[in-house]
Amino acid sequence: MIRVVIDTNIVVSAMLRSGGLPEVVFNFAIHRQGVQLYYSEPIAEEYAEVLSRARLDIHPKKVKQAMAKIREAGSLVIPTVAVTAAMKPDENIFLECAQEAEADYVVTGNLKDFPRVWLKTQVVSAREFIAVVAEAQSEPS
Repeated sequence: MIRVVIDTNIVVSAMLRSGGLPEVVFNFAIHRQGVQLYYSEPIAEEYAEVLSRARLDIHPKKVKQAMAKIREAGSLVIPTVAVTAAMKPDENIFLECAQEAEADYVVTGNLKDFPRVWLKTQVVSAREFIAVVAEAQSEPS
C-alpha cells in the first residue's frame, strides 16, 4: 500500500475539473486503490476552508461529500514534530503529516513550494504519482 498525503491544490483541482490528473489522484486515495491517504486536522481544516471559498463556486453539498470521503478513506494522524522545510510556511502541515504517517509521497501541484524529498517522503506531481501507482498495480502480488 502506497502511503500518501495530498496537497490542497490537488483536492481543489479534483473538485473543479472532472477527468483531470488531480481527480485520478483523489480517486486513488478515496477508493483505496493501492493507496492509503493520510491527513491531519490542520489539513482537513484547510481542505474544507479552501473548498468552501465563494470564488471557487463549489456547491456546499459537494464540499461536504468530498470531506466525508476524505475522513472515511483517510487515516488521521497527529503530527508531533514541527517542520519548517517548505518554501511557504502554510505548506509545512503537509510535510508534518507525511513525517508522522511515514508517507511515501506528498502529491502537489506546486513542486516549487516543497523540497523534492523530505526524510523518506518524495514530493511529486499528480502525473508522477499516477505513474508510481500504475507501476505498483502492474507488479504481480
